[in-house]
Amino acid sequence: MAAVHLRIGDLVWGKLGRYPPWPGKIVSPPKDLKKPRGKKCHFVKFFGTEDHAWIKVEQLKPYHPHKEDMIKINKGKRFQQAVDAVEDYLKKAKGKEQNSDGKGDSKGKKTSNKPLKILEEDDEDLSALKDPSEKPVKDDPHFHHFLLSQSEKPASSMEPISKRLKIIEEVTGSTSIQAADSTAINGSITPTDKRIGFLGLGLMGSGIVSNLLKMGHVVTVWNRTAEKCDLFIQEGARLGRTPAEVASMCDITFSCVSDPKAARDLVLGPSGVLQGIRPGKCYIEMSTVDPETITELSQVITSRGGRFLEAPVAGSQQLSNDGMLVILAAGDRTVYEDCSSCFQAMGKTSFFLGEAGNAARMMLILNMVQGSFMATIAEGLTLAQATGQSQQTFLDILCQGQMASTFVDQKCQNILQGNFKPDYYLKHIQKDLRLAICMGDMANHPTPMAAAANEVYKRAKALDQSDNDISAVYRAYIH
Repeated sequence: MAAVHLRIGDLVWGKLGRYPPWPGKIVSPPKDLKKPRGKKCHFVKFFGTEDHAWIKVEQLKPYHPHKEDMIKINKGKRFQQAVDAVEDYLKKAKGKEQNSDGKGDSKGKKTSNKPLKILEEDDEDLSALKDPSEKPVKDDPHFHHFLLSQSEKPASSMEPISKRLKIIEEVTGSTSIQAADSTAINGSITPTDKRIGFLGLGLMGSGIVSNLLKMGHVVTVWNRTAEKCDLFIQEGARLGRTPAEVASMCDITFSCVSDPKAARDLVLGPSGVLQGIRPGKCYIEMSTVDPETITELSQVITSRGGRFLEAPVAGSQQLSNDGMLVILAAGDRTVYEDCSSCFQAMGKTSFFLGEAGNAARMMLILNMVQGSFMATIAEGLTLAQATGQSQQTFLDILCQGQMASTFVDQKCQNILQGNFKPDYYLKHIQKDLRLAICMGDMANHPTPMAAAANEVYKRAKALDQSDNDISAVYRAYIH
């Protein structure tokens, strides 16, 4: 079969890592984003998402010849929206072409049919191939997702997101590493050669460890309920007998447990992490806890010569399994940089927020908003029912408006189906609301909406919904 030559401006189907083929367009990469060495690939902008990526040529197919086949095998709502976006783009492009032809005829001017230079697979300087009619990537309002350059390490000097793709720094001083760089190219990343430890294999921890192993990291695991380790041992993980042993064996140890007490016990308790900390050892607390707990853990770890980073995650069990979490980090900046490949394996984006405690504060605020929002949605669904309105129609209308999101659609569908299998435990969101309210008290800042939502979740807990999904707050309104 003859090789298909593609060029800038071509519409394609691109296979991004472990995700299904997606419609996109080959575009000129930003000038400061180098083409990965040794990779025959093109820079693709994906429709219906906020993603750009280098995609290997063998993972690209021309759009039109393969359109029918792709539509048959992909049926998701977001996929259909992406295809619709392509068709809309084609209609607009055709309209511009017709207008351009009309103007050319009226003025008697010839239009240039000179083709763009074809992107050869071994071209290194892609910026020279830029289509003059193509807007720069950074000016496209639909695509602002930036990727780490696989060929360079994170820079020490930071620039705004619109100027640099490696590490982005905002006015606040926070920075973010955009993940999935080499995952976008070949479904894998270059794992750190440091030994990784992981403590806690709950809803979030299990997905994180699975992705660390898939991406080639050497991981030692421990869990309070030892049986949960068995699956990961089969996948190639090593078993640690105690938190202290894991910390002493590994260069970087992560922890992801349920609450402040569990986080403290893991470090300060019998055979705890602190006993295994030696100078240079890194400890990363991924649990969602209060800033005071983070400050305490940071102090005891560093007092032993260890290096400390907090890195709570925003997401759910599904996002954890998919490696699409958002990591909020704070503390020792060098630890953050050492964990780059780990964060790329487990998440789509990571942010560095400065001194220890800032990530805990930000995480509690985010979960306060999410918990309050979920309670409000449940209240709306029950009020619709109480007033004789169709709950499904309410959801359909909601999903066509400004509040439309995957979160709203999934949670409401689960409620209507009576499916409360946990994706994020109700007891944990109630804990986060409680901690956020306490944080507001300490800052002398009112949190009346969170306080009201907290009472609804407490009611749901009293109805034995603690171990169900956060959407089970719905049951607090119907009992």
